Amino acid sequence: MTLKAAFIFLAPDVDASIDKSIIKTKAVELYVVGVKNYAEAVDISKKLLEEGIEAIELCGGFGNIGVSKITEAVNNKIPVGVVRFDTHPGLNNLSGDKIFM
Repeated sequence: MTLKAAFIFLAPDVDASIDKSIIKTKAVELYVVGVKNYAEAVDISKKLLEEGIEAIELCGGFGNIGVSKITEAVNNKIPVGVVRFDTHPGLNNLSGDKIFM
């Protein structure tokens, strides 16, 4: 059985409708999508849940508040994991919580 999972990354100049990809292996079908802020990540997470995604992993740019928003968006129906940075080099060494909250 193939796991349907997603990885969501934060970047200021991405377009979620374009900056996405699906990587298919025997074990995992991984949806990768870039979002520009937490609000867009919430919307994308809800859509991914509707599409049958079974797990979401968030990039290190998501702070604790951002992770909480995604967990809430999927109603705890699927696990949400995090690559962990206290500050992220791709976000000028800040946390997403500092930028988006």
